[in-house]
Amino acid sequence: MDILHSILVAVHIVSAAAIVGGWFAHFRNPTVTTSQWWGSVGMIVSGVVLFGLAMSGEPNHMKLGVKFRIAVIRFVAALIGRRKSNRGEVVPTGLAHAVGGLGLVNILVAVLWQ
Repeated sequence: MDILHSILVAVHIVSAAAIVGGWFAHFRNPTVTTSQWWGSVGMIVSGVVLFGLAMSGEPNHMKLGVKFRIAVIRFVAALIGRRKSNRGEVVPTGLAHAVGGLGLVNILVAVLWQ
């Protein structure tokens, strides 16, 4: 079970890096990249499974609920931005920055909330 937990944490961290890294890489020309989309999917899936594994102990439900709500909003923003990008439409700047910014906020909540 420890190996599964470690793999899921690694997937969660790599997914967060894909979201924030893609945001930083395209900061001047904001768009939602494929890596940001797959990072959002990876973070949601690995986060839900990690939550399920954490239920054996005493998880901080408030913190995990806040993180999940941020993740769902980021996922929807990434979905909308990716669909616009695939259609050849311009991705609104606010939407592109929302995906990366919410990814960063989610990381900060995870690290700073004790």
